[in-house]
Amino acid sequence: MTSVRTDWIDLPGSLRAPMAGATPVGRWPEKDRIEVSVLLRRSPSARKLPTMAKLGASPIRRRTYLNRAEFARRHSADSNDLETLRRFATENSLVAGDVHGSGRIAKLTGAAADFARAFGVDLQRFDHPSGPYRGYAGSIRLPGNLRGIVSGVFGLDMRPQLRPHFRRNADPAAVGYSIPTVAAAYSFPPGTTGAGQTIGILEFGGGYSPADLGQFFETLGLAVPQISSVSVDGASNAPTGDPSGPDAEVELDIEMAGAVAPEATIVVYFAPNTDQGFVDALTTAIHDTAHSPSIVSISWGGPEENWATQARDAFETIAQDGAVQGVTILAASGDQGASDGERSGTLAVDFPASSPYAIGCGGTRLVLSGSSIASEVVWNDLSEGEGATGGGVSEQFALPSYQDTASVPAAPNGFDGRGVPDVAANADPETGYAVYVDGQSAVFGGTSAVAPLWAALIARLGQSLGKPLGYANPLLYPPNVARTFREITSGNNDGYSAGPGWNPCTGLGSPDGSRLLSALES
Repeated sequence: MTSVRTDWIDLPGSLRAPMAGATPVGRWPEKDRIEVSVLLRRSPSARKLPTMAKLGASPIRRRTYLNRAEFARRHSADSNDLETLRRFATENSLVAGDVHGSGRIAKLTGAAADFARAFGVDLQRFDHPSGPYRGYAGSIRLPGNLRGIVSGVFGLDMRPQLRPHFRRNADPAAVGYSIPTVAAAYSFPPGTTGAGQTIGILEFGGGYSPADLGQFFETLGLAVPQISSVSVDGASNAPTGDPSGPDAEVELDIEMAGAVAPEATIVVYFAPNTDQGFVDALTTAIHDTAHSPSIVSISWGGPEENWATQARDAFETIAQDGAVQGVTILAASGDQGASDGERSGTLAVDFPASSPYAIGCGGTRLVLSGSSIASEVVWNDLSEGEGATGGGVSEQFALPSYQDTASVPAAPNGFDGRGVPDVAANADPETGYAVYVDGQSAVFGGTSAVAPLWAALIARLGQSLGKPLGYANPLLYPPNVARTFREITSGNNDGYSAGPGWNPCTGLGSPDGSRLLSALES
């Protein structure tokens, strides 16, 4: 057993329990070499970042952002903190490697046994129906001289953390809507193409094929957008050839964004499906000086309670970094209704869509008549054994000030929580999108289609406005902006019902892009 060091403290938020259904089957091999990501605090000597309220208070025309170089100069990790961490590593036979200064992520490598001793955890192998994983039970421990310096330690527990939020229409005869047709029905601002904008997409498995993308965009009469991929923690663009697997998520995301914002640059960040991969992918995208995305789209997630608090907290601090640099983050709200797939059936929301720094994206069922909208209701196919839009009230994040007048109900535990989602768009696979995945034409939906659709709209808005929207959530709720949305007043997600104004199924509603642009300009 790992020795208990009474002079050490528990790392706040690092408490973990085995996954439901997991069985410990023995200690992780002691000599196995592993890499851990350590998130450090912001430099105590640096100027403090603006608060959420201050970040959201300014209208677009008055907003200014730090560029990435200036952010790195002002807010990188403190050199004294890094030196303290290096001494800790050396004392514990670990190697301090790469440091992402502006992202405050330091890498440590070493043997599993040395990590177990260094952080006071018992690293076990757990068997689980989804596959074996390395993990621990309890909290990570830190020596007193790292108190307050280390904000999170990721990579000791490597359970699969995220699931994709796509749904395939199983009918082989399904045709699906053309993605640009849906964008036109939502009145995306004419004359905009996303030119000059960069959309980052986070992926946690699978990959894309240039041949698939070439076929898809040729069918639409469009050139393939400028697309590049970035490897995070050893993951890469690795198509599996399975059109029902993670390739579907990757290619759906790219095709949705590229079909609506064909002149935007798309950067895909591939990372392992762990909380370490998630934190490192977001950090890489937010602080990427080579590509500088102003929009990050995330179509993966999981129930809030399945995340360690330190991972949710890390997202908040990294997202705040992004807000200061003018980055908008969007996240799918989930495809399993108001329970988010929890086996108990209790109401739950999906993270990261539940973060107050992310625009949560819910789903509707859209029916077109020609190029016009005939009807639009909440997406809910649960009675048919299919999906439904996620949405509800967070039990982890407090109600943000921008939702003060949104009449968000109490969370299931009575907490005054953040309401999810903020916005919506077509997600029902029965009224889904015609895409091309792994050599096959197919029709897909899911809220994972909504996040990149909205990312493309924000790219087009940014092009027209001449600057990024940045932290956009507070821009959406003032009455003059909120009334530009198409309210969804019919339907439910098996926990909450739609209605006028904001609701826990479809948020403010689906977009009228031209009216939204006019409201933001004014």
